[in-house]
Amino acid sequence: MPTAIAVTSADLVLPPTDRQTPTAAVLQPPGSQSLDAALAETNVLLERHGYLVALYPSSLPPAHEHRLHTVRSVLETDRIALLKLDLPPLGIAVLTRQLRQLSVCDFSAGVVASAARLLSHYVYAGALLNSVTKLDRIPVTLKSHAKSWMPGTQFAVLANPEPQLIKVGGEEKLAGPEFATQLAVGAGQLSSTWVTETLAPAWQVQGVQEVGLPAASAGWWGTPKTVEFAAFLPDVSVLYQLVSSVRIEQCHWCGIQLIGDRCGFCSAPVASAEPHAALSRGST
Repeated sequence: MPTAIAVTSADLVLPPTDRQTPTAAVLQPPGSQSLDAALAETNVLLERHGYLVALYPSSLPPAHEHRLHTVRSVLETDRIALLKLDLPPLGIAVLTRQLRQLSVCDFSAGVVASAARLLSHYVYAGALLNSVTKLDRIPVTLKSHAKSWMPGTQFAVLANPEPQLIKVGGEEKLAGPEFATQLAVGAGQLSSTWVTETLAPAWQVQGVQEVGLPAASAGWWGTPKTVEFAAFLPDVSVLYQLVSSVRIEQCHWCGIQLIGDRCGFCSAPVASAEPHAALSRGST
């Protein structure tokens, strides 16, 4: 069975890209599910899939985050990876779908979990906003704050991979990917025309997918008057090649496989070979 992928909100589960892409489980907040029910549900996922990789935003309410850690602690298992991400909601949604695609490939659960950090660098996540007065996740200049009070002013903001803020209609352009992507667009209380008719052609995306705006987006961007977007790698063969090109290591702490510099399950960094090298030099 493929590694189970989970999120903390149903609106982070985007439609599958093909018939092979499995869905994701939704780990409910404490107010919607008792601890006993959460433990039982998670235990079923582990029995069916062996491992569980859960992605959640850094903006998740503390009580919900505490529930995730409580479930893992009570079950006394090292087979649950809790991945806290700084991506905006729609960025997490597209990244989650990519991990869902990879979960049916021949990668171990450890590689799938640690692939989240790698693939997040290839997600261009941002939003169109009519105001940045309450935007506190991206550096905003005093000049931009002042422009927010001018009627009709709109801003395009990029949160990942590098933060950027521009005034729509100005000379500055929003930095986009230099590789083939598709664009997911979730519209709130704002027209998505600029995103679909100006940004998408400028970024030379291969397709636009209109999706529902995640409920957490308004809080993340500081306003419900937003259009959130995320450019992503849609082809599982490209994702597979990207992940498989990275050297697979074994976590020195929990023993699971990983790629990159940190274990997705226990968060331990990759052990450096430097102390061993120094020891060898000292013994000669």
